[in-house]
Amino acid sequence: MNEPLLIVLIVLGVIVLLVLFWFIATMNTLRQKEVKVQEAESGIDVALTKRFDVLTKLVNTVKGYAKHEAQVFENVVKWRAGLPKELTLEQKQEFQSKMNEVQSGINVAVEAYPDLKAEKVFSNLQNSISDVEEHLQAARRLYNANVSTLNQRIVTFPTSIVAGMISMQRKVFFEAETAKRSDVSIEF
Repeated sequence: MNEPLLIVLIVLGVIVLLVLFWFIATMNTLRQKEVKVQEAESGIDVALTKRFDVLTKLVNTVKGYAKHEAQVFENVVKWRAGLPKELTLEQKQEFQSKMNEVQSGINVAVEAYPDLKAEKVFSNLQNSISDVEEHLQAARRLYNANVSTLNQRIVTFPTSIVAGMISMQRKVFFEAETAKRSDVSIEF
């Protein structure tokens, strides 16, 4: 066999192998980036689930606590208003007896809840909402960053050739306005 022909075949073989290795490496990189996008999307789902669970539980807790506190303070206001005028002695004694019950109920409530302050509960709710929202925003940013990296690779030559050959499409950035991923409604 002719020596120059053998050199040409070896060079062509090496070029074909290099292109094949490049193709495989590029395809694997694209697939890895796609997995990162899927992982980040799962992170958004986890953050949304956390948001729903935390906010639902906290709102129900605050509602219950606020209701309890409102009842106690309503009784305190009634008790502080004092004795109604134009009562008979018997009615005054009955009123005083009821106020003593209210006072003992307040004392029990204060002993059971030394920091009977809705402000702390509401403040904790606000802090928890802020924390959950920050985690969700971080998950969204991570997702969008991974989508951006993948999309840049898909549209950049020569990687775009491999992306087209394996039918890889650009991913859509996360938009928070979708109805499925709406914020939890908080009502008191």
